[in-house]
Amino acid sequence: MKRKLYICLGMLVIFTSCTKNFLDINTDPNKPIKVDLAKLLPSTEQGLSYSLGFTNDNRGARGLTEILSVYTHQITVRESQDQYGIDGSDININGAWTGIYASAGAQVGNDVLGTLENAEVIISQATAQKNMIYAGIAKIIKAYAMSELVDAFGNIPYSQANKYATEGIRYPVYDKGATIYPQLLALLDEGIANLSDATAANTSKPGSDDLFYGGSVAKWTNAGNTIKLKLYNQIRLVQNVSTEVTALVTGGKLIGSTANSLMMPYGASSSPDDRNPGFNEYFATQKSHYQSPWFYSILKGYNSRIFTGNEDPRIPYYFYNQLSDDEAAQSPTEYRDGAFLSIVFGSAGPNRDFAQDNSMTVFGIYPVGGRYDEGDSKAVKASDATGAAPFRMLTYADRLYIEAELMISGVLAGDARARLSAAIDESFAQVDFVVSKTGTSQVVPKIAGTAAAKTYRDNVLAEYDAATAAKKLEIIMTEKWIQSFGNSNEQYTDYRRTGYPVLFNPNDNTQAPNHKYQPPINGDPFKPNAQPAITVQLSRSYPFSLPWSFDDLNRNPNAPAQKGPAADSSRVFWDVN
Repeated sequence: MKRKLYICLGMLVIFTSCTKNFLDINTDPNKPIKVDLAKLLPSTEQGLSYSLGFTNDNRGARGLTEILSVYTHQITVRESQDQYGIDGSDININGAWTGIYASAGAQVGNDVLGTLENAEVIISQATAQKNMIYAGIAKIIKAYAMSELVDAFGNIPYSQANKYATEGIRYPVYDKGATIYPQLLALLDEGIANLSDATAANTSKPGSDDLFYGGSVAKWTNAGNTIKLKLYNQIRLVQNVSTEVTALVTGGKLIGSTANSLMMPYGASSSPDDRNPGFNEYFATQKSHYQSPWFYSILKGYNSRIFTGNEDPRIPYYFYNQLSDDEAAQSPTEYRDGAFLSIVFGSAGPNRDFAQDNSMTVFGIYPVGGRYDEGDSKAVKASDATGAAPFRMLTYADRLYIEAELMISGVLAGDARARLSAAIDESFAQVDFVVSKTGTSQVVPKIAGTAAAKTYRDNVLAEYDAATAAKKLEIIMTEKWIQSFGNSNEQYTDYRRTGYPVLFNPNDNTQAPNHKYQPPINGDPFKPNAQPAITVQLSRSYPFSLPWSFDDLNRNPNAPAQKGPAADSSRVFWDVN
């Protein structure tokens, strides 16, 4: 693919990051190497996607969704995420932090990555050359990447970050998230204005080197405005943003279709590996991503709190069962419902640690380009699917759910129920879009507009109509959580801001896996549970933010002392719930 060529060419470039000062050997900061903008932009975008997505050890990619999909109870693992135990030494924290802050000289696997350092170089060179479309794109990417870091970590390097080459700042201070957010909104305005600067020469314009939008000014403008809408929604509890969000929505220049959503496209190539990092599960020697029983139980309609008895028709797109209903598992099981096999978050049960590589339920076609579950039940391998599912960062469905939340909260005028209905319909259309991009050899039925999809939506709306105001918000946020599968960054933020969706709490006996949480064998609520008792108890509280990277704390004398993630002082500034 062309983008692989661009990225490989980027390996010739070395810039310094805010933390990796060893990269500046023999480099004169007053005479930085100049590189074609078209060679910098692809690695800027791919580095962002890697840093926000799943981890792929074979590829060397490290992403925050690897942690946050567990923290938002969409995935269950046996690693330290399982007990909310991630600290700053975790490879995903360090890898994602470095991937966002690092320069084009930072290499992950066979790929040259880097987001913020590359964005700074693009902004500087493009502005000097009057190539303002490039400058505008880089500013929007920088603002989005920084906002994701603030939302996950709280205080971060911003004002002095990536300033060594231009200002000689080797060790940036950590700025408060509350002071960064207004600057990001202003940066988005700058970027959007740059895109349509009529006075710019624009002798060089992005095309296929822009992996997200192919250089489309209109699509980048809509994306920039939608990012602004998302940021305003984030701070709605600490600031009156009604005027700003009303102007954005009535202005109409927002992401307006699945096809124009902010996504990273992935391909089906294995050499060089161009597949969605989450597809690693199909060829890894040891599988590690168990599909969360809590997530599954809500999709199945087992949960007594929400969507009870309303089975979600997206299940065979989301999950692939390697077993048939009555087939013996590879090892003794901890959680099994017919063909679905997993482990429980926080469990210390006797069957938790048995190998289930050939029996466990794995990712389906929707989040990572795996298999659609047509009931063929086999142990998966790389050749069984493509891995060509895009990584969805900010979609049209996300926008509709954001607007529904703003409406039910009284920040934006409008019919929250109608917006929720449109968001659910778009969520189903989004599944079909992702399937269409995978190039699968399977015959996968479309789901949008089907009788099953309409029945599911109508049942959700009926539950919404009978709900209190708080329950209505819970329904909106739970539906947003369901459609987000594959990217859990926003859901971590949504949960801390709103308290929804309700997540599995092992310390709550009413949710214990031997009670309402764990359905009996084959989902029959009237049959006694034949599975072994599971001991579930957590000593750790839910983390208000992620710990900072030890790599940076150990190198940067201006860095703060490491935080306690569950301490009140670790709350992000917008977290007043």
